[in-house]
Parts: sequence; C-alpha cells; structure tokens
Amino acid sequence: MSSSRNIILKAENIPRIGDKVTDENLKPVGKVFDVFGPTSSTYVAVKPNIQDPQRLVNHVLYVVPSKPGRKERKKKR
Repeated sequence: MSSSRNIILKAENIPRIGDKVTDENLKPVGKVFDVFGPTSSTYVAVKPNIQDPQRLVNHVLYVVPSKPGRKERKKKR
C-alpha cells in the first residue's frame, strides 16, 4: 500500500494502464493506475475499488487484459 492508497505490485508481465485487476477468485479489485520501474523488474500501481484493500497484502492478483483499441485508418482521397 502506498500513501495515496494505491496497491503496489511486482509484475511478471507489463500490463496496460486501465486494465482490470482481479483476485484469485476473479473478483474485481481495481484498475492499473501506473506502470513504473525498469523492464526487468516492473512495478504496477493499482487504484483499488474495494473497501479494504489492506486484505490483499501478500496475495497474488491478476490482470484482465483490455480489448485492443480500433486502429485508425487513413482516409483515401
């Protein structure tokens, strides 16, 4: 837990900002707020949307990847 009440996690894979985060029971916990650190040991800040985020300390959390956005196509003239 950070002083701004975000959950700080060590990430195995680099998630996108805004991806949903769940616990081991696939219950929503929050969203990825920030990704920081070197690519060899990346950390993730999660903005929790639950009442007691302190209960998640020392638990494994999972990221649900967001759907890729639509690519912009160039207009033909």
